[in-house]
Amino acid sequence: MNRDTMVRAVRERGAEPWDVVVIGGGATGAGVAVDAALRGYATLLVEREDFGKGTSSRSTKLVHGGVRYLEQGNVSLVMEALKERGLLRQNAPHLVHDLEFVVPNYSWWEAPFYGIGMKIYDLLAVKYSFGRSKILSREETLKRLPTIEQEGLRGGVVYHDGQFDDTRLLMHLVMTAADHGATVLNYCAAVGLQRDGDGFVNGVELEDRETGERVTVNAKCVVNATGIFTDEVRRMAEPGAEGMVSPSQGIHLVLEKSFLRGNNAIMVPRTSDGRVMFAIPWHGHTVVGTTDTPIDAPSYEPKPLEEEIEFVLGTAGEYLSRKPSRSDVLSIYVGIRPLVKAAGSDSSKTSALSRDHTIHIDGSGLLTIVGGKWTTYRHMAEDTVNHAATLGKLPDVACKTADLKIHGWREGVAESDDLSVYGADADAIRSLAAGSPDLAERLHPELPYLAAEIVWAAREEMSRTVDDALARRTRALLLNARAAIAIAPKVAGLLAKELGRDEAWQREQVSAFTALAKQYLPSA
Repeated sequence: MNRDTMVRAVRERGAEPWDVVVIGGGATGAGVAVDAALRGYATLLVEREDFGKGTSSRSTKLVHGGVRYLEQGNVSLVMEALKERGLLRQNAPHLVHDLEFVVPNYSWWEAPFYGIGMKIYDLLAVKYSFGRSKILSREETLKRLPTIEQEGLRGGVVYHDGQFDDTRLLMHLVMTAADHGATVLNYCAAVGLQRDGDGFVNGVELEDRETGERVTVNAKCVVNATGIFTDEVRRMAEPGAEGMVSPSQGIHLVLEKSFLRGNNAIMVPRTSDGRVMFAIPWHGHTVVGTTDTPIDAPSYEPKPLEEEIEFVLGTAGEYLSRKPSRSDVLSIYVGIRPLVKAAGSDSSKTSALSRDHTIHIDGSGLLTIVGGKWTTYRHMAEDTVNHAATLGKLPDVACKTADLKIHGWREGVAESDDLSVYGADADAIRSLAAGSPDLAERLHPELPYLAAEIVWAAREEMSRTVDDALARRTRALLLNARAAIAIAPKVAGLLAKELGRDEAWQREQVSAFTALAKQYLPSA
């Protein structure tokens, strides 16, 4: 993908209307763009920041049915998510793989209680099962989780779910959309909506945030897929629109791999305040989380609350033999869930709000998709494009994404090596590295990334800033904020060479990224 080419495509289309214009470059928006493009609709996707800058890059890194939704009685959501989990592994095997979770048991009743719950989870998965659950003895639990707290341990229950790299999948979805004819643009903001004589939305005013150039594009249907910023876009169409989103913040702490040796994850189904806690292996590190804290307003760079950090550290310390402290935290990342408000609900208890998605069409004809979760992005997109086709009077074409091989598809390589997350593109990155000793170097001894990956990100994945490269094309910032700060000057130099930027730009980039990365570290 090349950004200049994408900008040119928008200019060349001129006044000819797009079939579908999607506002929002996260999981939902990218999924809609893929679905629409596959149906043959002329599709434009715009994102005012970088792809995945918000919620879609800050998940728990799980492709899961949602064990805890069983307790809420939302069986339909669990079944839908389990089916989509299976389709994701089928369609992106280079990114989605099976992960075994152990629920440690410290009370006599936990093994039969959670054992029965996991058997129901297995049954709901039917043909999309990742593996069967079973009850473990104390010895079997310790073999799988050698760093688990042993005092009082009786055994455990093991079950299967999926794991992935969220923004690596997102980038491959954006590339899939482009592969099938969609035009995709990051750093392109929707700053206004155009209406026809009857007051219906029929276009979007866009601003290229790199050049300041503005252009209005016509559209048969405009889709608002902006997640946590849903209400902001809705109010472009209806200034007095009542808010739909009840944002909830979740933090994750990243620790060294030694805190969770082995290949199994821990799932704590009920913490001291009723939340679910995970400790999972990810890219050679341990990720612990998450919280569910109501917040007043969304932002691209939410900050962890001190009480959230203490809660996660304290809860992790109850289940790990080595108690993590603030000095052990390599990075803290924070995501915001775009939960849909329920009529008469208590906004202070976002953990109880449904993770189902909602489609809303306002009086101006703006189509909004909000809610849901990463695992169900494909089904959400199918539902959205079905509505968009009706609303925009587009040709009736069936959804084609259920068995779509996502960009990079390569069977059986998930987690096989550091470049496996690129799938079929890994060979091109290896060729880049082989052609230059400088590009073959690892950027930092504590990170798994090559300099060649930064060049690839700029040339093929529309990486425009150091933040893009280290937070989303690679996951350096999320894995180790201090190491990311250390390599920022080198990354800025690599990007500057690819993008034609000068030394002043490099200095500005390093300064901005350093300030940002410091927010990913706990205060002393």
